[in-house]
Amino acid sequence: MFSKILIANRGEIACRVIRSAQAMGIATVAVYSEADAGALHVEMADEAIAIGPAAAAESYLVTERILDAIKRSGADAVHPGYGFLSENPGFAEALAERGIAFIGPPVGAIEAMGDKIASKKLAQAAGVNSVPGHLEVLLDEDDAARISEQLGYPVMLKASAGGGGKGMRVAYTEAEAREGFTSATNEAMSSFADDRVFAEKFIEQPRHIEIQVLADAHGNCIYLGERECSIQRRHQKVIEEAPSPFLDEATRKAMGEQAVALARAVDYRSAGTVEFIVDKDRNFYFLEMNTRLQVEHPVTEMVYGVDLVEQMIRIAAGETMGLTQDDMQADGWAIECRLYAEDPYRNFMPSIGRLTQHRPPPLNATVRVDTGVVEGSEITMFYDPMIAKLITKGADRAGAIAAMGEALDGYCVRGINHNMSFLSALISHPRFVEGRLTTAFIDEEYPDGFSGAPRAGEVLDAILAAGVLLHRRTVERAATISGQLAHYQPAFGADWSVSLDGEGHQVIATLVEGGMDVTSEGRTIAVRSDWRPGAGLFKGSVNGRHVVIQVDMAADGFRLSHAGVEAMVCVRSPRAAELAGFMLEKIAPDTSKYLLCPMPGLVISLAVETGEEVKGGQALAVVEAMKMENILRAERDGIVAILNAAPGDSLAVDDIIMEFE
Repeated sequence: MFSKILIANRGEIACRVIRSAQAMGIATVAVYSEADAGALHVEMADEAIAIGPAAAAESYLVTERILDAIKRSGADAVHPGYGFLSENPGFAEALAERGIAFIGPPVGAIEAMGDKIASKKLAQAAGVNSVPGHLEVLLDEDDAARISEQLGYPVMLKASAGGGGKGMRVAYTEAEAREGFTSATNEAMSSFADDRVFAEKFIEQPRHIEIQVLADAHGNCIYLGERECSIQRRHQKVIEEAPSPFLDEATRKAMGEQAVALARAVDYRSAGTVEFIVDKDRNFYFLEMNTRLQVEHPVTEMVYGVDLVEQMIRIAAGETMGLTQDDMQADGWAIECRLYAEDPYRNFMPSIGRLTQHRPPPLNATVRVDTGVVEGSEITMFYDPMIAKLITKGADRAGAIAAMGEALDGYCVRGINHNMSFLSALISHPRFVEGRLTTAFIDEEYPDGFSGAPRAGEVLDAILAAGVLLHRRTVERAATISGQLAHYQPAFGADWSVSLDGEGHQVIATLVEGGMDVTSEGRTIAVRSDWRPGAGLFKGSVNGRHVVIQVDMAADGFRLSHAGVEAMVCVRSPRAAELAGFMLEKIAPDTSKYLLCPMPGLVISLAVETGEEVKGGQALAVVEAMKMENILRAERDGIVAILNAAPGDSLAVDDIIMEFE
């Protein structure tokens, strides 16, 4: 067995590998860029080595820097995590030349599967179902448009060396094919230093279902069931689960056997994932094989009780795998949500800054958090925006969903914008609960963007009643603070006016043991809790239903978050509410004449010139942030008056890119 493993990665996956290695009694070495000097993976490892500037292209992606760290540390094995150099055959080859074990598959398997064009040809030869496509590199925009027309729209333009949703665009028209080719090419070069792009038919109403495989050097190869990863945004997975609610046993077996056949065809060793697109009739087609650990591997670990990182280490050390296909029996259901530093209310724009608060829900056998940050960590523009992965397990799918809802409500993150409310809305969406999923789920259900979960029913009742109880407890506490005027007595009447984001509700609140009964519009809501002022979480029951609500104090009330709904709650006496109606409303400044940068990022290109007339929806600029290209478009017709930025400029949020007449 290895004595020391270097983890050639960062963030949550580096922490994940360190935990398994240390549990096996193996010393660990972390590498870090200037931006990660105080990162969690650096603290967790037994030793850490600096490898360069913040930009990944100057640190984590530089083979020579990693090799130097290996030499300095004396590590005898390297785990690449995912992303960065994990599927770089040159890196694996360089390790082999130095007698360093690569905790991953052989170079030949990486080369065969890492090239998406070559892998599809190989899959066809191995008898694996494949998506129709043009398996040659597209030369330019004209070639992309011509081939797309031949295949028939819609088509998927995809980076040959891609993965993780990078370098992928769906085109429904010639204009989108041309624009998508350029974006996919640029993104592929930025992420993988390889700008080759090809085209294939885009399967409509698809489900993304993948098979986890494990293979050793002694001829053993098994599959560990499937994961469904259909909930995606911009081809980036958002929610994953195991098993899939769609597959039947016959389809599961057929997919698993084809995945194993493909792994055997490339003499695979280690953990790997064969991804398929599945249509509405359960026909499945090979998409790609990821020759590494997947981001979503925890759901498989939760359901099958297998530590995949440990298995990778043991296989790389030459051990015989102690698992058989018959051992792979699913136990329960697991769901993973990816918590991202982004603002779902502003079209998911990336968010950077310091985590002033990072408090995961209580961890146990059914709740797991994989993260690379702690309270005080900095989320920067240099890397992927993932904060953490939240995984929950239940006896069945309904149990896993219920556990996830409560865990999301109890996960406190402050200091940056995040997608927690969006995740809560997704897992409680009726269509998700029913399991009617496709990779277009988010586009179909939120065509105009995300504005919060529905404000109705028991969720709204919980927020309304909790707001009244919070107000009462806060006023009671204030009345006990020394320094009050001698004659001051707080108003504790039964009648209250409650404003929910400006919408008025008249309620009658009655104190009862352990809480209050709040009557609104003819119905009574029983709210019970031992909440006290200062607590960031309200834990209690509403009409007998256990609820967890996040609480933030505001100038005139509380900001409450529950089950995907965020609301500003202000409780006043009827007279105070009447007087509040006379307060002047603060009007936001008019910014319609400017194109503002919606996130910190790098200007890649400008598509217009000074004096040019533009139409609503027209592409104006491309800004790269957190490894993704974002096309900024005109909101309305206008004429470009001034260009305030140029390609190569680094901009902050709300910096002016251009002005209009």
